[in-house]
Amino acid sequence: MTIQKEADYIIVGAGSAGCVLAARLSEDQDKTVIILEAGGKDKSLFIHMPAGYSQLVPEKNDHNYGFETEPDPNVGNRKLFWPRGRGWGGSSSINAMVYIRGHSWDFDHWNQLGNQGWSYASVLPYFKKAESFAGDGDEGFHGHDGPLQVKKSDRQNDILLDKFVEAGVQAGFPATNDFNGRQQEGFARYEHTIKDAKRSSAAQAYLHPALKRKNLEAITDVSVDKVLFDGNKAIGVEVVIGGQRQKIMARREVILSAGAINSPQILMRSGVGDPDDIAPHGINMVHTLKGVGKNLQDHYGVVSQYESTQPVTLHRSAVWWRQQLAGIQYLLFGKGDASYPPTAGGAFIKSHPSKEIPDSQIHYVSAAMSDSHGRGDLPKTHGFSSIIYCCRPLSRGYLTLASADVDAPPRIFPNYLSEEQDVIDLRNAFRETRRVFLQKAFDDYRGKQLKPGPDVNVDDDASLDAWIKATGETLYHPVGTCKMGTDDMAVTDTNGCVHGLSQLRVIDASLMPTLIGGNTNAPTIMMAEKISDHIRGRAAMAAEFIQ
Repeated sequence: MTIQKEADYIIVGAGSAGCVLAARLSEDQDKTVIILEAGGKDKSLFIHMPAGYSQLVPEKNDHNYGFETEPDPNVGNRKLFWPRGRGWGGSSSINAMVYIRGHSWDFDHWNQLGNQGWSYASVLPYFKKAESFAGDGDEGFHGHDGPLQVKKSDRQNDILLDKFVEAGVQAGFPATNDFNGRQQEGFARYEHTIKDAKRSSAAQAYLHPALKRKNLEAITDVSVDKVLFDGNKAIGVEVVIGGQRQKIMARREVILSAGAINSPQILMRSGVGDPDDIAPHGINMVHTLKGVGKNLQDHYGVVSQYESTQPVTLHRSAVWWRQQLAGIQYLLFGKGDASYPPTAGGAFIKSHPSKEIPDSQIHYVSAAMSDSHGRGDLPKTHGFSSIIYCCRPLSRGYLTLASADVDAPPRIFPNYLSEEQDVIDLRNAFRETRRVFLQKAFDDYRGKQLKPGPDVNVDDDASLDAWIKATGETLYHPVGTCKMGTDDMAVTDTNGCVHGLSQLRVIDASLMPTLIGGNTNAPTIMMAEKISDHIRGRAAMAAEFIQ
């Protein structure tokens, strides 16, 4: 096996975090950077067309790992489909483009857990540094010259989108001007990572501009098998390219940014983790860290759905010939239904008045969504839907190796709803969401209830709980499998450095000690921005306290 390449920094994974790191680290012209990606370049039209999300998520494909969990006894012993991005941009190239940072409480909580420097005041400057915001957001909370393009949804011809916000207020919830500003709680249109009707992925925002630099090299279609060590020091990675094994060496650091699923896998294949996970596969132990692959958290959501009595929903573009027409309109003019992501509005609510902060998120869609990630038949009727999940589940799962094979997917045990409080909170959040749909604002549009169907008594706890467990799905936000912290299950410190090893970091969503209240792409980008300063020896940006 030969040493093919060498650089100061090797970044494994060109996803939301990896693209940021490649761009920021290569700003130092005296340092060389290689970024390795298992997938290919982000060339597909469906990546860049906002509505193309629905073509990339439903099935395993070149841009989607399409993982599958182990049967989960808590949700009907079902194997659940877990889409994850593959290729430049990672999941930021296939997600719904919703830009949510999380509640300020989330980051203050990280700080209170012992992760100094991760308070909301400390991370706000990095959210702003990453962002170029277009809209009427709250003053002081947004950046305007960062790489990531963010704008408030201006979706047209969707009367029910604004009816949703109106109904939320009628139900007694507040409206909010800016989910990422002073007040997360309430109903509003979303902010999206979009510019000029095109997706602003991490690859488009960070990687593509940086590739003009001579000190940055991006290699696609490469499977990273393991990290190479000299004692406890990471010195490179062993990879498979075109069926051939090679070594790529790092003079300064190896950085795993392969995501909450793949980063712990690579660590375990490298002999870093819990011996009980590693030894059965004949892998030599390098360093024991019990927390690798543990602490897995994800948002688990259910759908509330009604038929629309008027033809004013996105069903207008659901039949095949109208899909084609929407695509042509987008290609020619950059307008129409294909120029918007499906989820244009949402809400953060308290599932019960006793909650101190909003603990549930609602995604609203002016369509009767098909089942299971849009994999089912196209809807046959006009309708409107919401997806509801609890932001901070108490349930914890884990993942482990299926084998030592570099191409083998992991065994994923999400352990959804294993804590009773998660069931109670999701039940309450569903009922609150249904109450929104029963408000006066929807009276002229609301037909029969489609989900749950007539066989579910939504007023009976046992009946509703059974339906929640039988129908819920991932909301694509796995985190925590290499969490930062100081306890026995922590894998890294606050700068992503792996405990007990040198020149090795993990920087991606797996670092999050707990799930945040919202979508996970924006905070993942923020984390990479923040830690890149530490890698480069730069002082952290000054904390910002906004009243």
